[in-house]
Amino acid sequence: MKFDYLFRNVTVIDGSGGAEYRADVAILGDRIVDIAPSITGEAECEIDGGGRVLAPGFIDVHTHDDINVIRFPEYLPKISQGVTTVIVGNCGISAAGATIKTQVPDPMNLLGEAEQFIYPTVEAYSHAVEQARPAINVGTLVGHTALRNNQMDDLFRTASADEISAMRKQLKLALQQGALGLSTGLAYASAFQSSTEEVMALVEELAAEKGIYTTHLRSEFEPILDALDEAFRIGRHGNVPVVVSHHKCAGAKNWGRTVETLKLFDKVRQQQDVSCDCYPYSASSSTLDMKQITDEFDIIITWSGPHPEVAGQTLKQIAQSWSMSLHEVGKLLMPAGAIYYNMDEQDVRRVLRYPVTMVGSDGLPNDPMPHPRLWGAFPRVLGHYSRDEKLFPLTEAVHKMTGMSAARFQLPERGLVKRGYYADLVLFDPATVRDVASFSHPKQPAAGIEAVMVNGVMSYGAGQQVTGRAGRFLRRQA
Repeated sequence: MKFDYLFRNVTVIDGSGGAEYRADVAILGDRIVDIAPSITGEAECEIDGGGRVLAPGFIDVHTHDDINVIRFPEYLPKISQGVTTVIVGNCGISAAGATIKTQVPDPMNLLGEAEQFIYPTVEAYSHAVEQARPAINVGTLVGHTALRNNQMDDLFRTASADEISAMRKQLKLALQQGALGLSTGLAYASAFQSSTEEVMALVEELAAEKGIYTTHLRSEFEPILDALDEAFRIGRHGNVPVVVSHHKCAGAKNWGRTVETLKLFDKVRQQQDVSCDCYPYSASSSTLDMKQITDEFDIIITWSGPHPEVAGQTLKQIAQSWSMSLHEVGKLLMPAGAIYYNMDEQDVRRVLRYPVTMVGSDGLPNDPMPHPRLWGAFPRVLGHYSRDEKLFPLTEAVHKMTGMSAARFQLPERGLVKRGYYADLVLFDPATVRDVASFSHPKQPAAGIEAVMVNGVMSYGAGQQVTGRAGRFLRRQA
């Protein structure tokens, strides 16, 4: 038999969490067709692994790449990390299924401008992805805030029974068209006034279609245990799996409390399917939020509508030069983006190491000075946390980015190096893989990622160039 590609002499880390092994791996069409200690046969292209690691392509379970994967289909920030699939539509904000009437409400403005929201249904979004042929696969959640914005004239109140009914209809259609589930961003002002009952009514639609519920909690600060309890109650009500997005304990008064939050996870997991994702940094990034302004830690302004000249400065520096308080300055800068140094490193490590934590970048691709997680999250886990800090073995690091994520988000025949599975693969050097992106120079491809294949097409490699675009829209398949 003649194969399209033959990886010889690679160290396979298969994504299951099991032990690594030496093998040859053969690809024909879009599938892995053979894995054996030695494969005889010819191939159009042979790649000598030289003991480097061949792993499943990484699955970024928490992104805001909704519009950018279509506008910039080469999508270098992700493919250069070894990411072959992104899940979009997180934190209650999605381009799929959103209709913008006038202006884009915060935080939906993280995704793009009003004229870029042109996908009123998941079907329309899926067609746009398929037409753009991005370098990576795309699956989408439907955002609760997007649904609210479609049906409500005022986001700063609880929805009425009629509005909830209209949202349910829209969510049901989205799920039938292949959406993976529902996401909420209850911490944001545009969703904060929604009641627990409003969200419970929506998750009833998830149960019938076997969708997933992901949530940016109502608070990641002092009331975090109450916010987790709410998320778990919503999941129980709908009998659906819950993923807590970018789990953290934010704010100096909250540092160290992952001991408590993970204890709650342990307890709830005995009765219920709950998990979380996390990015491997102790600073967060979002729009500038008046509620999060404090002098307890540094806040860097990444962009400002009225004052673009202050990008890259801390809020304290701006306040000193303008002779104003932090809050006065914050009001003048709005709308704006910010990086908040609001987490404790020990908390980050605890969450990353937790058995049911997946890796998600949560990168903001439209930020002119993005948090380095947009370009560096996955190699940072492999290099910094696994190899250098020995937080967990490489097999576990890969599992948290591949097999665990594919199972959780119901992406069949992905996430493992296994015969018959799609050939989404990454070849990397475990000795040199690392994140190069930094807070001062965030737009930099990772080191040590040597080749990335998506659906059997070699898509990234020598010279850090995108060489193929074979990404697909991934529908939920229960």
